[in-house]
Amino acid sequence: MKGMDDELDKHPLSINPGDIKALERPISRQEGNVTEPGEQALTDSLRSTFELLKRAKGDQQFALKNQLRTLGNQIMEVNMTPIERKNAKAIQTALSASWLVAIIGTLGFIIAFTFLINFPGYIADPITELTHRIREISNRNYKAQLNLGKLDEFDELIEAFNVMTSKLTEYENSNLSKLLFEKKRVETLINSLQEGIIGIDENSYIIFVNHVACGLLGMNEPELLGRYAPDIALFNDLFRNLLKDESNKIKIYSDGKESFYSKDILPVMNEENMIGKVIILKNITEFQQLDEAKTNFIATISHELKTPLSAIKMSLKLLDDHRIGQVNDEQKQLLSNIEDDTRRLMNITTELLDMAQVETGKISLNFGISPPQDLVEYALNAVKSLSEQKEIRFEVQYDKPLGTVRADLDKTTWVITNLLSNAIKYSRTGNSIEIFIRQKEKEIEFSVQDHGKGIEDKYKNRIFERYFKVPGDSFEKSGTGLGLAIAKDFIEAQSGTIGLESEIGFGTRFFFTLPLA
Repeated sequence: MKGMDDELDKHPLSINPGDIKALERPISRQEGNVTEPGEQALTDSLRSTFELLKRAKGDQQFALKNQLRTLGNQIMEVNMTPIERKNAKAIQTALSASWLVAIIGTLGFIIAFTFLINFPGYIADPITELTHRIREISNRNYKAQLNLGKLDEFDELIEAFNVMTSKLTEYENSNLSKLLFEKKRVETLINSLQEGIIGIDENSYIIFVNHVACGLLGMNEPELLGRYAPDIALFNDLFRNLLKDESNKIKIYSDGKESFYSKDILPVMNEENMIGKVIILKNITEFQQLDEAKTNFIATISHELKTPLSAIKMSLKLLDDHRIGQVNDEQKQLLSNIEDDTRRLMNITTELLDMAQVETGKISLNFGISPPQDLVEYALNAVKSLSEQKEIRFEVQYDKPLGTVRADLDKTTWVITNLLSNAIKYSRTGNSIEIFIRQKEKEIEFSVQDHGKGIEDKYKNRIFERYFKVPGDSFEKSGTGLGLAIAKDFIEAQSGTIGLESEIGFGTRFFFTLPLA
């Protein structure tokens, strides 16, 4: 109705036909927008008055215009009353809604805050407990069961964890009993050995020791087990010598008598890392005593033989003198044979004395100059019978031209003979043995190559030690372990070197060098 009032205000006194159409529009809109009680009657009166206005003239128009304005105001009042009522209701509704939102927001905040405080604990507490139990298991406490109450989300996890701990407990108990059994069995085996056995871990702590070793050290097993080895070495001289890496012969006074032991230090490896070592003390007193008795016997018998042999040589010389009397041809042949045998016996006696000198550390050398192939030939003749028994073939190879060596010919021949004897002993029937003679810058190298089983790397450095024999060797019990040691002494006394090369399954090559003449 505001549009109608605006049109009436434009023409306060009169209205022309053109303005009638402008008034028609708001009246028509009002007729189509009747919503409130009593509004229809006022609208009908408005239409009637407007129809009169269209036909009126002069002062009648002015009165009808005022009447239209009055009707319009009445219609507006009829519409404003419900609007005000609805506006008040809307304001009340909005206020109620604001309070409702505030209450809901407060409740939501309280719920969210409570959830924020309690939910992390609901999730984290079981995880924390599970972590704690897993740490217990890592410490081998397999009895740690998981009990989190009634938590549906973790039921399967709790059940699986407890089953796992039960299985681990069973496995630990079964393994522990097996380990204890194996430990007891190993301890029994170690204590039954006649050798002294001491086990040391990678941190130098003693982890096992047998009764023999305890007796030699003069200490009880509880005094040694679990102790730091260098601490024991501070007050125990024998243990201090045992910790040295080099292998050697040790003299020990035990049970009121002197005994001799060889010391072996065996590393214990785990893949490529050393996780400890085992010290083995082997009693070689019997061999030492036999060696001393043999040395004394050789020295004594050699000196005793020299006297009658010298007398025989003197008698032969006298018999050869024509002043004593004439001898026939047969007698001359007999005397010649006796002289050859006597010379051979003298040579043997000399060799026996040389061996006694080596074993006592007093080597007497008689240097001479000889072609190297002659020395090899003498040695081959010495082992001819032994090689024929096993059908061994010798293949000799040497450089040409070849110089001469300055050496003790008897001792060098003995060394070659010893190497050939060993090669024959470790070769299979029908095998061949190669002998090489090579000239280097200022020396001649002799080598003997067999095709036996070979020598393990861990024993190579000990081959030339006195009394050493390769463990498990089929010839271990037959020898004394002195031959190669004496050979080493002979060669080194002549400013030479001796060594070996060996590979399991491919045989062994022993070699030594002597200086050129």
